[in-house]
Amino acid sequence: MNKTKTLLKLFTSTLYISAFTFGGGFVIITFMKKKFVDEYHWIEEDEMLDLAALAQSSPGAIAVNAAILVGWRMGGFPGMLTAVLGTIIPPMTLLSVISFFYAAFAANPYIALLLKGMQAGVAAVILDVVCGLGKGVLKNRSIVHLIVMAAAFLATFLWSVNVIYIILAAALVGICTELWRRKGGKVR
Repeated sequence: MNKTKTLLKLFTSTLYISAFTFGGGFVIITFMKKKFVDEYHWIEEDEMLDLAALAQSSPGAIAVNAAILVGWRMGGFPGMLTAVLGTIIPPMTLLSVISFFYAAFAANPYIALLLKGMQAGVAAVILDVVCGLGKGVLKNRSIVHLIVMAAAFLATFLWSVNVIYIILAAALVGICTELWRRKGGKVR
């Protein structure tokens, strides 16, 4: 496929995903995986898992970070700009409209009920992301990855450890594991 068609497909895909995704960055990661891994086969599942981890651990909105990474992967700098533009147009438009009519939205009981109902759907989609990403870790059958995943869950769920510390610790384990592997050590 030529570069212009790829960029157009990337733009329309990120625009569509961003326009119909509610609930934050983890939700958009699920839709990006379905579109770019499962449907288009542009990215491998392991690579998408890596991109999601990078997007989540980088400062800024996960959706924009993921768009930057996927766009760069698909088309370099023009791909990155295209994906980011497609990702930010829907929320910027929606937020502009909401801010203009904020007083009417804030007082409307139907809007409040709509948002309450959407919370359950968003929670289900986030659970789907967690299960999908967890399956990717389980497929590797790496004891180190399983220990890191279990330790991260326990640190968050039981001891309320700050996510930044968990990400930094997981990154340190990943770096050490890769350095060990490159030196000829076997990592399972």
